[in-house]
Amino acid sequence: MKILLVVAAALIDSDNRILIAQRPPGKQLAGLWEFPGGKIDAGERPESSLIRELSEELGIRVKEDCLAPLAFASYAYEDFHLLMPLYVCRRWEGIVSSREGQELKWVRAQNLRDYPMPPADAPLIPALIDLLG
Repeated sequence: MKILLVVAAALIDSDNRILIAQRPPGKQLAGLWEFPGGKIDAGERPESSLIRELSEELGIRVKEDCLAPLAFASYAYEDFHLLMPLYVCRRWEGIVSSREGQELKWVRAQNLRDYPMPPADAPLIPALIDLLG
């Protein structure tokens, strides 16, 4: 089975809310909410990939020392196995905006379960609740 490496961020604002993005129509798992991020390109480090993805998707600049690893997801989908580290980020430059047509929401950790998520993202919620209360 193919292993797909992706990386995600829990962007946390000054009110301790976490940013989630809705997968747009036409994409696999459309309509579900996820943590921003994306695929790690060949030869790319997870942190570099996440910095690139956050710039492309949200128009923000993140420095590597502002990324703190929190947890990871390992999930077997039908066609591939997903491995996804989740980093916490509390500092960035620029204003978060939707660059790829995705809807964005700032949500309290304890309310994340109110938003349907892909099966790989949902197990990351307890780590965020533990972190933020």
